[in-house]
Amino acid sequence: MSGKAAERMHISLASPFILKMWIIIFLVEFVKGSLLVALLPVYMENILGLSVTVVGFAFALQYLGDNLFRSPFGWVMERIGYRWTMTGALLLLLVAVGLIIYAKDAVSLSLACLILGIGTSPLWPCTMTGITELAGSTRSGSSGAAMGAVEMASLAGTGVGPIIVNFMMDHGGQGYRTVFLVLMGFAAAVVAVALFLPSKIGGHAPRVVREISAEGPPVPRKPVRPLESLKRTWQQVTSSLKVSRLLFPALFLQAFAIGLMTPVVTLFARSELYVTPNQFSLLLIAGGGITVLTLIPAGKLVDKVGTSIFLNIGFLLAACSMAFFSQVRWLPLAFVAVALVGISYALILPAWNAFLAKQVPEGERGTVWGLFLTLQGSGMVAGPVVSGKLWDTVSHGAPFLASAGVMVVLFGLHLLIVHRTKLKHGRAH
Repeated sequence: MSGKAAERMHISLASPFILKMWIIIFLVEFVKGSLLVALLPVYMENILGLSVTVVGFAFALQYLGDNLFRSPFGWVMERIGYRWTMTGALLLLLVAVGLIIYAKDAVSLSLACLILGIGTSPLWPCTMTGITELAGSTRSGSSGAAMGAVEMASLAGTGVGPIIVNFMMDHGGQGYRTVFLVLMGFAAAVVAVALFLPSKIGGHAPRVVREISAEGPPVPRKPVRPLESLKRTWQQVTSSLKVSRLLFPALFLQAFAIGLMTPVVTLFARSELYVTPNQFSLLLIAGGGITVLTLIPAGKLVDKVGTSIFLNIGFLLAACSMAFFSQVRWLPLAFVAVALVGISYALILPAWNAFLAKQVPEGERGTVWGLFLTLQGSGMVAGPVVSGKLWDTVSHGAPFLASAGVMVVLFGLHLLIVHRTKLKHGRAH
């Protein structure tokens, strides 16, 4: 096989689009991770004197803004292209950080969090649509390695941001205002990188681009009516989206399982494992580090052998390791459990995204990815609410056991979806 033919078999991770999105995702998650994990909870409670309820409400608005606007931004991206969709939205990220610097009350901070969510909402629809387009231009149509690469950028940004910010606060003697200004600089850098994104990828052009670049004299067109355009888009999506109905609860549950763990991991480590802050950092590195290091190799294997085996093993390994973690009370075993959770997610994430990419029809890819990611993101909104209730009313290990149960359900749903898809293809042939 020639070099050029080999390049056409799989997406190149050195593709200009993937490299730019990698930088954008890393920087966006760096800013968000720094704000949501390291800065805002302490800043809002200790500096501004706001209640934990207000903090939770502000964070809920951020998740809400992110999820509600994913599908609309996917629809917009189909019409004006990647560059201007991402640039326009990421300017809101800059506005949000600026608002946080001057916010002194619950209303202004909640508004800033909402704008933060809206500003970052097109990130994943644009990324997934772009990778799907690139995969469509290769012979194999495989996207596992590319999905692994962007997930790695996300996890790296989320992890590195809080570490650097905490170092600046603890050892650099920097105040909140200085750190917020540094994050504002990162937000400005993201906007600058977005300006270099393409409007289109390969032969796929957004509608506005197709109309502007069409050859021949301009054809008089009726004025565009947004409601009619949305109606036509919805009809096209529903007619072209031939997926199992079981996919929709699976999308919700995949993020719901993570949402169940997110708010109580720190509390569990402190109240049940009695770890020091340094030991907890090592636990996070053990889980997150293994996930990051394994994502790209796992993604490449997904491209070679398919998604099913990785998802089946990943779901079952995640279920077992989370159930194990809920019962652990000895720190060395906790490291083993966390490492197993990290490996399971390295298997699941690229395979799951590649699996979804195969379900997306060629028409309205941006809108469909937005719909998928909105459904998936709603699980991250609901998970923490249920998790807190289980923690308070059942036991400290209950959220992890519930998450393990969700993974078993996902394993079953995936088997059913694959089985039904094979039956449908068999009938078609």
